[in-house]
Amino acid sequence: MDVREQDKIDKLMVQELDGTQNEWGWCKSKLGANAILAVSMAVCRAGAAASEMPLYQYIAKISGHPTDKFVMPVPALNVINGGSHAGNRLACQEFMILPVGASSFKEAMIIGAEVYHTLKTCIKKKYGQDACNVGDEGGFAPNVQDNNEALDVLMDAIKKSGHEGKVKIGTDVAASEFYNAESKLYDMDFKNPDSAPEMKKTAKELMEVYKGWLAQYPFVSIEDPFDQDDWEAYKMMMDEVGKDQQIVGDDLLVTNPNRIKKALEVGACNALLLKVNQIGSITEAIEAATMSQKAGWGVMVSHRSGETEDSFIADLVVGLRTGQIKTGAPCRSERLAKYNQLIRIEEELGPLCSFAGANFRHP
Repeated sequence: MDVREQDKIDKLMVQELDGTQNEWGWCKSKLGANAILAVSMAVCRAGAAASEMPLYQYIAKISGHPTDKFVMPVPALNVINGGSHAGNRLACQEFMILPVGASSFKEAMIIGAEVYHTLKTCIKKKYGQDACNVGDEGGFAPNVQDNNEALDVLMDAIKKSGHEGKVKIGTDVAASEFYNAESKLYDMDFKNPDSAPEMKKTAKELMEVYKGWLAQYPFVSIEDPFDQDDWEAYKMMMDEVGKDQQIVGDDLLVTNPNRIKKALEVGACNALLLKVNQIGSITEAIEAATMSQKAGWGVMVSHRSGETEDSFIADLVVGLRTGQIKTGAPCRSERLAKYNQLIRIEEELGPLCSFAGANFRHP
């Protein structure tokens, strides 16, 4: 087989060599998604080399995007960690900054780094030196007591860094982590064994919490605001705030084309979090992104909590023209590898690329 036949090779691995299925499609339980993906990515890189193209240009070609004009993504930098990623009492897993007011990817990284280091100073002053330790994805995990406190510290850092107005906020709530399927309640203080009854909220009450945040802080993106199977709650959120906010499905969609189809039917969200090792092959990742983009959704390319220094997703986000990438804080080499590759791509492309900026949802 020719290495430039990405879809044929992926199909051979997924459907013939593995061949396992569940209710949502090919589940790869025989060979494993990570093993299949490693080969799929190697084939993609070999295909780019055989075509004498940079990887991002080759990905653009095989996914049906223009190969002469590119869009650099807005980075969603995870600067405060909570949820299951940290030992504090913060319910939300991630608070991110999106420097949408930058003029280039490089400037976005400069702004992001300045806010990040100002945040460290603010945290050190308020919580002490120990609070400056970083989590899995390079974000800080200070001993904040609730989500609003974390947001206030973050807003203080944005203002003190001099970038107010240029920087917006996003969050990955990862609400499945604190949802109780029996009581159908969301425990906003789930890491406290003596969580007060008022901290346990119905989907409607949690929606009011989110609406309070949207009124008070410059939010542009909310990921996994409800449990992964709480389709009705997602639809409620889309009906109420979906016009102005990006509602991202991660646990909800797991980069699976069949779950994306259901979300489109229900009207559950308006953006996909694209994780290549969640679906397990480059062809299926491209299919998921294309399906979402055709539906008018945003697509945020994402890393995983346990990462390597491989920078494939940096080329992927440029090739797929998704306009946004989430790959941790401006800290830790396995996160910076992606950001540095994006800076290199931007320098290489020069006038052949533009920065997504405020249009990151539909670049």
